Amino acid sequence: MTDTTEQLEGAPLIKPSSTEHPLYDNVVEACRSVYDPEIPVNIYDLGLVYTIDIDSENAVQVIMTLTAPGCPVAGEMPGWVADAIEPLPGVKTVDVEITWDPPWGMDMMTDEARLELGFM
Repeated sequence: MTDTTEQLEGAPLIKPSSTEHPLYDNVVEACRSVYDPEIPVNIYDLGLVYTIDIDSENAVQVIMTLTAPGCPVAGEMPGWVADAIEPLPGVKTVDVEITWDPPWGMDMMTDEARLELGFM
């Protein structure tokens, strides 16, 4: 029997989001209301939100990263994200998990974020 925590060959490193769920767009907008205090771009457009998983009971799980492991708001950011999502109508629970795999890179930013930061 194999260990289920092992990376399956060919499987994506980032779990897909529940883009078809009726709450998905509202959760994305809630994530866009949260900013890294050192960067004037929201966490969603920075590419820090890897997965938004919403189950049939409307429990939301967000898997995200930070720009660097030593980020000074590492302990606070998950709470900020949960606080932004929890008040949405229909959301039952919110769980925010930080991951460092894959590590964040500037290539994960949206074009809007790159433009805002002067990289385009």
